[in-house]
Amino acid sequence: MADRITVIGWDGTPLTEAAGAALAAATLVAGAPYQLGALPVPDAAERITLGNIQQAAKKIAEHRGAAVVVAEGDPGFFGVVRALRRPEYGLELEVLPAVSSVAAAFARAGMPWEDAQVVSAHGGRLRRAANICRAHAKVAVLTAPGAGPGELALMLRGVHRTFVVCEALGTPEEDVTVLTSDRIADHVWRDPNVVLVIGGTAQAGAVDEAAGWLAGRPVGYPGAERGWALPADAYAGAGRAEDGAGASGALPAHVRALVLARLGARPGDLVWSVGAGSGALAVEAARFGAAVVAVEASRSACARLTVNARRYGVEVETVHGHGPEVLGGLPEPDAAVVESGGLDVVRAVLARKPERFVALARTFAEAEEVFRAITEAGYRADGALLQSTPLRSAGEGGALELGAGAGGALLLWGEQIV
Repeated sequence: MADRITVIGWDGTPLTEAAGAALAAATLVAGAPYQLGALPVPDAAERITLGNIQQAAKKIAEHRGAAVVVAEGDPGFFGVVRALRRPEYGLELEVLPAVSSVAAAFARAGMPWEDAQVVSAHGGRLRRAANICRAHAKVAVLTAPGAGPGELALMLRGVHRTFVVCEALGTPEEDVTVLTSDRIADHVWRDPNVVLVIGGTAQAGAVDEAAGWLAGRPVGYPGAERGWALPADAYAGAGRAEDGAGASGALPAHVRALVLARLGARPGDLVWSVGAGSGALAVEAARFGAAVVAVEASRSACARLTVNARRYGVEVETVHGHGPEVLGGLPEPDAAVVESGGLDVVRAVLARKPERFVALARTFAEAEEVFRAITEAGYRADGALLQSTPLRSAGEGGALELGAGAGGALLLWGEQIV
């Protein structure tokens, strides 16, 4: 095992005294080719190009002498430190960080970033990174070959954002370009780069006074009430008959709670809400951190949905139209709920193979058809009839009585069989 292993973060500025001394004493130096060429690596030191981190880590573990690993910026932030710390290598590290590429990118843009989400597109995660950009108003994306600004913009087609593309940060070839997302594909971008994806309605509704104490603050904060499955009157227009549940009005809070539990929405997911009404369910899924596309046939309901999304500081992409004809142009869902629309819509959504699916039925006959459709699509199906009666005060002394019934809801759901 190496006698000493130092991980040096380098942002293109002169090395610190400690980093320079570690590099001068190294008998093995690992790094990217441009780093090995630009830094004063001792002539006698063995050089390893950091392509395959696992192979490099094995060589470092077997080396006897002083090893140095050079990484970009802060190597403990989406960097090599995580890989080198894996227990099978048994390496003890001294880490000398520089300014991270994300911090440098936001500095070049002149923007604060404690309220930003930071994601990596490495390892085939471009789609999930794009979903984070759909759901949030300020995102830094660490790109990868084949998962760069052009591919990210393609994933976000139809979603207006401003891209700040920071190429070769900390090198003489550094370049910072600001373009709208529809123009990103017209350029060829160099690696490595960091992309800041900025914009959206949630940013416009943010409350600056509440920022500054929690980095990467949760979706829907500030400005959103504590908790979820809020009362129907917490949403504009939620009492209208066309909003979400046909003649029965908006989905009751306890029904929304179970739907959200079955959807399991999380950051990086894309959720479809079809027949979304005024968007109570769509907004609450977005508050869990998921990207949400809401499909609704009523233009007035779409307008109210936008108001509700702004009120709770979340991003919900609203698509006006009636499924299944509008579903073909939507990005692939991880989870989907059909709040209204009937069996044809259910089958059209199931054809897109979301991992989790939920539907509401109006009658037992329709519930049987939906259950059968879920099963035939290859899902493990289940369902429940939810019935509840609210309690209300009967007067003095704290006595309670049953209020007007909230009615029942037929809920069907399915999960893909692995």
